[in-house]
Amino acid sequence: MSDPAWLSEGKEGVTLALHVQPRASRNEILIGEGEELRLRLTSPPVDGAANKLCCQFLASLCGVAKGRVKLRSGDKSRHKRVSIEGVSKQEVLAVLQQACK
Repeated sequence: MSDPAWLSEGKEGVTLALHVQPRASRNEILIGEGEELRLRLTSPPVDGAANKLCCQFLASLCGVAKGRVKLRSGDKSRHKRVSIEGVSKQEVLAVLQQACK
């Protein structure tokens, strides 16, 4: 996977375009060919619980502090943009590909 459309790097760090599915049976990432990375989460979309779990899950995968993962847009939508500080685009790609195996 060379340069997916859902991953970009800028001054805020690495930004992911996500399609989040709440109330899944387990937390997992599904890498596809689309414009967004699919993220399935066990949390319901109530009171920001899915948003919080989304950031915690990505922080855990990338090995960064929870405070370095920020929800940039899509607070009340399944379509979200999340930025991660302190990692490069290549590092995030490698971590996500490993998590999908």
